Amino acid sequence: MLIAQLKSEVQNNADLTMLSDEQLQALIERMLEERMKWMQVGDPQAFLELSAMNFREKRFVTSAVFEAIRGLGVLGQIINDPDITEVMINGYKDIFVEKAGKLTELTEHFESRRELEIIINKFVSQAGRQVNESEPIVDTRLDDGSRVNVVMPPVALNGPIVTIRRFPKEAMTVQKLIDYGSITPEVAEVLQMLVECKYNVFVSGGTGSGKTTFLNALSNFIPSDERVITIEDSAELQIKNIRNLVRLETKNAGPDGKGAIAIRDLIKSALRMRPERIVVGEVRGAEALDMLQAMNTGHDGSLSTGHANSTYDMLSRLETMVLQGADGLPLEAIRTQIASAIDIIIHLSRLRDKSRKTVEIVEVLNYDSDKRRITINSLYEFRENEQSSKNKVVGQLVRTDNPMKNVEKLRNAGIDRVI
Repeated sequence: MLIAQLKSEVQNNADLTMLSDEQLQALIERMLEERMKWMQVGDPQAFLELSAMNFREKRFVTSAVFEAIRGLGVLGQIINDPDITEVMINGYKDIFVEKAGKLTELTEHFESRRELEIIINKFVSQAGRQVNESEPIVDTRLDDGSRVNVVMPPVALNGPIVTIRRFPKEAMTVQKLIDYGSITPEVAEVLQMLVECKYNVFVSGGTGSGKTTFLNALSNFIPSDERVITIEDSAELQIKNIRNLVRLETKNAGPDGKGAIAIRDLIKSALRMRPERIVVGEVRGAEALDMLQAMNTGHDGSLSTGHANSTYDMLSRLETMVLQGADGLPLEAIRTQIASAIDIIIHLSRLRDKSRKTVEIVEVLNYDSDKRRITINSLYEFRENEQSSKNKVVGQLVRTDNPMKNVEKLRNAGIDRVI
């Protein structure tokens, strides 16, 4: 209530277009103090409540009013909390956030559907995109790199829907994955060898399993003197150690329905840019064919991710995606191409206690024409130990008894080691 009243007073008493951000912040602070002085006489009880606020609480009020006027309103307040990893806005009244893997409904909400629509158009336009009734779905990002999906009416029946996936300000590292228990130091060392020796690696997993985060960590192993091209729907990857880096992002069609640039268009263009490696943030459809062809035509060491519930499920989904880009291509030819393109699949999962773990690392061997399926060889599996319970998963990746068979790239790099 106080935030809404103070916002109204500021808007009614100043020409906000003439004020800088610093001047607006100072005005809000001054009007809060004036409001307290007025209440001391006119509403002693309210004055006592306001005067009991400490410095931090007053700072929160002034920041909230500033965000409501010039920033992203309630959304600006929410994303200022570094512990929030996901934001789900289901219409202007219902807001849910994820903290430490747990969903919570907030009491805060937008003042109206119109306010939420204004804020959506603000950050969508800042990213060079648009959303309206004729184009009601858009993927974009916020200034801090957070990934945003927006669905507007008439597609969304309960008002504008906004889903925000937030990422740490500091890029994910392999050491952090070790600290979180996602992988072991031994696995980290093996993954470093595989990336440096240009094995084509695919990271699979369900929604929220940490695929992009893991891909960021793997990218730290790419030698800094290589030319790398990243391709994404909305830029999320935080590759810091590569100087010769090209970042490409898809583009939606304009109001006339023209000008759309898809991931497969960017992959084809990237092949003309003399890349040593191509990193595709996520493969979802027909672009899978182009990605596999790139891996098969001298661009070893490429990395990508995809949605799947298991490693075999990922292979099956890749078949389906390739068919979207090459309808009529024999299934045997597709499976042969997948087997020859992808060397390693790392499967991630979100377990029952909401923790994110690497649950399997396999090598893709070949297409078995007799069994009519792609052969894989499991190298590491996540195994729970006796400390696990219904509410807490405890365990680690364990090396299987299966020897690694696809060692040619290791040998070509001069590494004679048994993995």
